[in-house]
Amino acid sequence: MNRRQVLGGIAVLSLSACNVPRGAPTQREVLAQPDAQGADFALEIVTRNRLSLYPEWGPRNGRMNTDWPAGGAVPSDQVLAPGDRLSMRIWDPEESSLIASVEAPFADIANVVVTASGNVSLPYIDEVQVGGLTAERARIRLQERLTTIIPSAQVQLEVSEGRRNSAQMLGGVASPGTYPLNERNLPLTSLIAAAGGINPSLKNPQVQIMRGNQVFRRPWDFVLDNPSHDPAIRGGDRVLVEADPRSFKALGAAQREEVIGFDEQDVSVLRAVSLMGGISDTRADPRGVLVLRRYANSETQRANGPPNTRVVFSFDLTTADGVFSADEFLIQHDDIVLATQSPTVSTQKVLGLFGAVLGFGRTLSTTL
Repeated sequence: MNRRQVLGGIAVLSLSACNVPRGAPTQREVLAQPDAQGADFALEIVTRNRLSLYPEWGPRNGRMNTDWPAGGAVPSDQVLAPGDRLSMRIWDPEESSLIASVEAPFADIANVVVTASGNVSLPYIDEVQVGGLTAERARIRLQERLTTIIPSAQVQLEVSEGRRNSAQMLGGVASPGTYPLNERNLPLTSLIAAAGGINPSLKNPQVQIMRGNQVFRRPWDFVLDNPSHDPAIRGGDRVLVEADPRSFKALGAAQREEVIGFDEQDVSVLRAVSLMGGISDTRADPRGVLVLRRYANSETQRANGPPNTRVVFSFDLTTADGVFSADEFLIQHDDIVLATQSPTVSTQKVLGLFGAVLGFGRTLSTTL
């Protein structure tokens, strides 16, 4: 085969380069005619001068903004609440005791339920108000009432917390279940520790407290950041720990092409590329890392809103400004992060294919 035949074969294969299998589109293909009339997306070349505009275009980072109860309370003795159950041992050494027998100088009374009004009923005495009292104060009050008819009576008291003095750990911990609140103002961190701690497999765990009709939600790192962020758990609270529900789609010339969850509260483009396993050294175009984002129609109608419901943000990682900007631009939930393919890859594949056909392999360029 002569030189002319070789060159002719290269020309034929080059014309069919578009048919060579590829792993990702090039930047030019994705961004074809963004400024043409009727284009269905807007193109943003992200630089330092443009960064300050983007937070105004939509909800920042897809975070769930809720209130959060104040923390920093000091744990103290729990108080009795409706639904708690009392177990009492009443000692009376008198031979003619109203409650004790000859065989034992005491009487046990179990499963005395605190009523909705906070009262308990005992033999020989009227109802006694114990709701809102600590266990020790309730013991003293019960003993005082009993000594009016049994002068030598002494009371021992044990409390089994009911639902209003318990909290539920619904999931995300080693041991979900119902946990009695033996202390008033028990911190959230103490409850989670009692449940065996947070499942280490959860990415950027989020803590949710359901209290009546209110729902509070914050990242676990936020709770640990300051004692004032560690709220007291109340009876009836339900606590759920789950992985951050936010994610982005990774596509193109990267090591991973899949849906990737947020592993931190703020994920920048540069961090997203890292979570993707980095861009391919042999295939990717570092000048064409793209973030594709959708906006609501209502956001485009605002004066400081995005120019289109579909915006493509482009980052050039071959420049210092591009790298800094990629590290400061935050990914939002459901973004598409696309590492485009270098335009030279198709040519390399064509030459490699042609070399294989001729049996030259890597020596093709030398032969030519």
